[in-house]
Amino acid sequence: MTTPLRKGLLAGVAGLSLTATVAACAPTAQAPSGQTTAAQTPSSSTSGGSASADPGTGGTSGYKDGTYSADGHYTSPNGTETVGVQLTLAGGTVTAVEITTHPTNPNTRKFQGEFKDGIAAQIVGKKLDELNVSKVSGSSLTSGGFNEAVKSIKAQAK
Repeated sequence: MTTPLRKGLLAGVAGLSLTATVAACAPTAQAPSGQTTAAQTPSSSTSGGSASADPGTGGTSGYKDGTYSADGHYTSPNGTETVGVQLTLAGGTVTAVEITTHPTNPNTRKFQGEFKDGIAAQIVGKKLDELNVSKVSGSSLTSGGFNEAVKSIKAQAK
């Protein structure tokens, strides 16, 4: 193998490695990055859930009307974080949302607070099956926990 060919192959392999590394750090569909920090992959666990549903059905949506709660977890540069979500449903549509913040540090407090202040404008009036929040008021990681809590709420409301 000639030296120019060897150098070309090495440069190609290095380029592919760099591309793979950048792709692995890229945001997922569940939690796109809006921050310039590392370790932005949300976890896929949810815990804590409660429901207080009305006996009525959600019409043809397949979801029962009522108020449902769940916690969602996500990973931030500071570790695992939790956000509480409470949704009120009528006819499979979100009619109200309440966020309970569980900050572990000042940065989490800031981002969860911004998320809490902006989420209603993005989801109230939308069908539960249409919810997939990616970024709210500059907070992209909190949305990963929110989306995980929504999965739990969907299961509760069936």
